Amino acid sequence: MAALGTVLSTGVRRLHCGVSAQAGSHWRLRQGMAASPSGYGPLTELPDWSFADGRPAPPMKGQLRRKAQREKFARRVVLLSQEIDAGLQTWELRQKEKLQEEERKQKNALIPKGASLQSPLPSQ
Repeated sequence: MAALGTVLSTGVRRLHCGVSAQAGSHWRLRQGMAASPSGYGPLTELPDWSFADGRPAPPMKGQLRRKAQREKFARRVVLLSQEIDAGLQTWELRQKEKLQEEERKQKNALIPKGASLQSPLPSQ
């Protein structure tokens, strides 16, 4: 019986999930692809089947989930873009106000009087 236990323990296949098992994802990322082959693409996005008369199949749960994620991401991009535009407009308005304030200060600045205004007459 001990020999059978030894044979069984050496015959068991071990699954390895280390760095070497994930090496393909690094290559795919460097090539501009998804980390997982099922991340996106026609095999993921297109329906698995259709009706015989040509009607498309109803969308599956995964397709609906991915569509909702994309819509959420697009809304976030639009929101952030609008915030950036509003921030730039506010900054430009503040810069114009600063410039107007500087011009107003220069316009209302005290005019020097006295010896600095008297120019010496040119001697001939």
